[in-house]
Amino acid sequence: MSAVSDRLPAFPWDKLEPYKKTAAAHPDGIVDLSVGTPVDPVPEHIQKALIAAADSPGYPTVWGTPELRDALTRWVEHRLGAREVTHRHVLPVVGSKELVAWLPTQLGLGPGDQVAFPRLAYPTYEVGARLARAEHVAYDDPTELDPSRLKLLWLNSPSNPTGRVLAKEELTRIVAWAREHGVLVLSDECYIELGWEADPVSVLHPDVNGGSHDGIVAVHSLSKRSNLAGYRAAFLAGDPAVLGPLLQIRKHGGMMTPAPTQAAVVAALGDDEHVRVQRERYAARRTALRDALLAHGFRIEHSEASLYLWATRDESCWDTVAHLADRGILVAPGDFYGPAGDRFVRVALTATDERVRAAAARLTA
Repeated sequence: MSAVSDRLPAFPWDKLEPYKKTAAAHPDGIVDLSVGTPVDPVPEHIQKALIAAADSPGYPTVWGTPELRDALTRWVEHRLGAREVTHRHVLPVVGSKELVAWLPTQLGLGPGDQVAFPRLAYPTYEVGARLARAEHVAYDDPTELDPSRLKLLWLNSPSNPTGRVLAKEELTRIVAWAREHGVLVLSDECYIELGWEADPVSVLHPDVNGGSHDGIVAVHSLSKRSNLAGYRAAFLAGDPAVLGPLLQIRKHGGMMTPAPTQAAVVAALGDDEHVRVQRERYAARRTALRDALLAHGFRIEHSEASLYLWATRDESCWDTVAHLADRGILVAPGDFYGPAGDRFVRVALTATDERVRAAAARLTA
């Protein structure tokens, strides 16, 4: 019997280690713009909510506390413009990556079924298909796919890695096509609050879905908007006919968001000010890095939202990675996100202000 790990590709980040060593040898130290992990403090009121819930000796529930579900439904209506959202329309998960990796398996997909995702995409979409032994297919326009065996369609707007945003009209067209062919739409919207040159729209907005949540589920995370990557805080919102069975499966699997994290999420979703402050931090870093990259001869495509700049020098992405590593700057090679990215690099905005200034100075020297 083949081991489960044999179904998976090599872990891509291991290939970056030699370049990380080169960058770390820079006299002024490394500027790590590769992984995209938050570096700013968790807002104090969220920390206090976590601490207040620290005495949690009992098991949490998979569906979350009523207070958490209230917070999720309020936020989905307030921030995304969704209508008639009830507790049945939301489901907390243990970080969004876990959900992406295991969703095809939890949906019962397997050999002969297809999972589709953008041609340039977060690698875990493919991993999820492989874990379920389903087929995976990359697309430029999902409505050009053969829907006969397509069971799960991943959308990602704003995109990781490119920062591309799908317009409302495009989302509407895709949702209508998927419903016509009985294809479940999962929309990864984890960067929706980080639009710079575009205003991202959720598939849960009635202008997109016609006021119905049938056949659509959105994925949201607090990792970037609230600096909660270490808390593993995310949730689903959408079709109860999908979320209900997932809840039962996740109960059997013990996939429970820890009780202190649930309390922290309630505090985080109830406050918009810390999100505004964090957006301003990222906006300033984005401007500094974008200007420096352009001055250094890069071209930047898309990048109208999310936490990344999608940049190229019209050469192999690994040549660019090496070029920047020599200057103490570590970035992610574009081919981590699909062969179509082999001449791009993804530059994360997730470094301290001091490190971003250092990177900009090295690029413009």
